[in-house]
Formats: sequence, C-alpha cells, structure tokens
Amino acid sequence: MFARVVEARHVRDYVVLVRFQDGVEGEVDLAAQLYGEIFEPLKAADYFRQFRVDADLHTLVWPNGVDFAPEFLSERAQVTA
Repeated sequence: MFARVVEARHVRDYVVLVRFQDGVEGEVDLAAQLYGEIFEPLKAADYFRQFRVDADLHTLVWPNGVDFAPEFLSERAQVTA
C-alpha cells in the first residue's frame, strides 16, 4: 500500500505531526530538508505553517508548489505513542 497523508498539523519549528491513511501517526522534522532555492520560503516560520494536505497528491503542499512525497514523510515519521 502506498503512503497517503490524510491529516497534518504544525507542532513546532519545522516539525509536523502527520497521520497516514493506515492510521499511523508521527512527527516529521523537515528542518534538514529545507535547502535549495525552492525551499527557501519555507525557512520563514509563518510561511512554513501555510502547508495543507492535498487531496489529490495525498501529501503536504505549500503555496509555492513545494511538496514532499508521502513515502518520504512516512519513512521519516517518528511514531508517537
């Protein structure tokens, strides 16, 4: 089964709590991933928090078109108890 993000919320800094279609939930710290020109806007805390879950892509997207593959997020999710 492919990973699909169904819900997400900002936790702190560049950490997002992500829930996947299979019910697994975990925190993903994206701080180390924000390099390169396209990711530059996300370094601003207010802009970073503007993500949404895209219903077609099943992942987080930002207003400038940045997204992370749901499989990438799933691999990096620190599962919370």
